[in-house]
Amino acid sequence: MKRIENATSRQVTFSKRRNGLLKKAFELSVLCDAEVGLIVFSPRGKLYEFCSTSLPKTIDRYQRHNRDKDTEGNNKVIENAQLFKDEVITMAKKIEFLETSRRKLLGKDLGSCSTDELHETENQLERSLSLIRAQKAQLYKDKIEQLKEKERGLSRGKCRVT
Repeated sequence: MKRIENATSRQVTFSKRRNGLLKKAFELSVLCDAEVGLIVFSPRGKLYEFCSTSLPKTIDRYQRHNRDKDTEGNNKVIENAQLFKDEVITMAKKIEFLETSRRKLLGKDLGSCSTDELHETENQLERSLSLIRAQKAQLYKDKIEQLKEKERGLSRGKCRVT
């Protein structure tokens, strides 16, 4: 769609379409009992308007609706920002706790620990060590099994050769 270049044709088209638009606005307001407001300025700046009730009241209602919508949107933004802020604080506390635990497990910053905390750290290290040893033993078992399987395969191949 492009602009009509001929000024006379453009003016005739504007008048016809404006009248059709005003008619549709009227029909919509009557048939559907809708509050309709229509404002059109011609290319020369002339005002054409239609309103099923009062145009100032309809415009005021529109502006209130937009303000309410903006306020509602702002409230959601503020609420979301607060949720994110709370989540950041929670995560920062978790990070601090994990870093402290890590330092203790590495044997650093133990001077401020009570005997109960030291005992708990020792137990945790022993549990970790047990898990590591079990994993290591399993890896050795798997490797031994693979080597035995390879040996059996080589033995079968050797038997066929001789």
